[in-house]
Amino acid sequence: MNRALIIQLTRFGDLVQTKRLILTLQQREFKVHICVDRSLTELASILFPQAVIHSLIAHGTGVKGRGIDSVLPTNIRTFAELGSIEFTEIYNLNFSPMNYAAATMFDPQKIKGHKTVNGQPVKSAWFDFAFRLAAERRCNINLVDYWAALSPEMIAADKVNPVAVPKGGGIGVVLAGRESRRSLPYKALAPLVLAARSANKCKKIFLLGSSSEREAGRRLLSEFPAAAVADTVNLAGKTDWKGLVETVGTLDRIITPDTGTMHLAAHLGVPVTGFFLSSAWCTETGPYGAGHTVIQADTDCSPCVESSPCYNSLKCLEPFRSPGMARFIATGKPEHLPDGLDLFESDCDFLGTAFSLRKGNDRTAEQRDRIRRFVACHLGILDIGEHGPFPELAEKFYREKDWITA
Repeated sequence: MNRALIIQLTRFGDLVQTKRLILTLQQREFKVHICVDRSLTELASILFPQAVIHSLIAHGTGVKGRGIDSVLPTNIRTFAELGSIEFTEIYNLNFSPMNYAAATMFDPQKIKGHKTVNGQPVKSAWFDFAFRLAAERRCNINLVDYWAALSPEMIAADKVNPVAVPKGGGIGVVLAGRESRRSLPYKALAPLVLAARSANKCKKIFLLGSSSEREAGRRLLSEFPAAAVADTVNLAGKTDWKGLVETVGTLDRIITPDTGTMHLAAHLGVPVTGFFLSSAWCTETGPYGAGHTVIQADTDCSPCVESSPCYNSLKCLEPFRSPGMARFIATGKPEHLPDGLDLFESDCDFLGTAFSLRKGNDRTAEQRDRIRRFVACHLGILDIGEHGPFPELAEKFYREKDWITA
């Protein structure tokens, strides 16, 4: 039996976004093993029940409740377990120290992604090429497709997640994202949630988040009228992974910034309304599959780098505070969308998930389409004789070493 190991030691959302690669390897008749941070072991087992899950303590969340002295014994056991298995292919998806440490156990010729060769960190040719693509953030490909393209014979994009349709259980509201500048303040979020409740003709609202968002949930509720408060359940910090999956899977819609719960909803076929601002850009990390909506802040400084200071007074946030924004959410009519925002809808194309403009000013649409075709030709998905040539893109993204060292 051929076995493939995926080393994915980052966050909740990244684990979900590994799905196309996992399904591709299963389609190629590999028994898939996934190595995750211990805090995500239960979730990985729920999402990918046919895979074998291994866990390392790679982050502080994996230590919780066990003490720092548990790290070394736990990781030594997992390394020994992985080292005893004969893997045909290893996919090392991240460039953290722990990822590199895990990869040193295996023959570098079997590793795709990040590896160490003669003591030096090395990226596979596809990753090297795709890192250059990241300079075109407005035209970049989805992270799901970036990881999946490490393997040949990618499963069709429309086979990854179900087409999103309402499930009948109410609206889910994700209170905050990992980066604070990507999330709407509760005073801006409250009227949008109430408008969505009205538009969807459903009473129940579920507030979702970790225990650190409980107070944000209470503040959001303080902005609701009494009738809406009575129909709202604040689940922040109250669900385990199983409970979160079960709750999200019943909903009509998820309202969210760029979060792991957003990707979970897409995995389950629950429609997403994503609010993308600051450093979040839908072509890179938008919800995967057909049937989702992203409202993208489009300013001359976006997308930014979250770790850098904002010198523009969070101008990307202002359109979301506009009274016209609640009107748009309530009516769904593109003409009600405030200036400074783009309205995108998701679907699947020859390369992966793509976003089509319904309203706004998509200045890079033509360039993005050209880059997608260029990448698809690079991967052998499209015929360059039919869709090329791409001389200006080849000059920008190719390097001599791509063919000299091949």
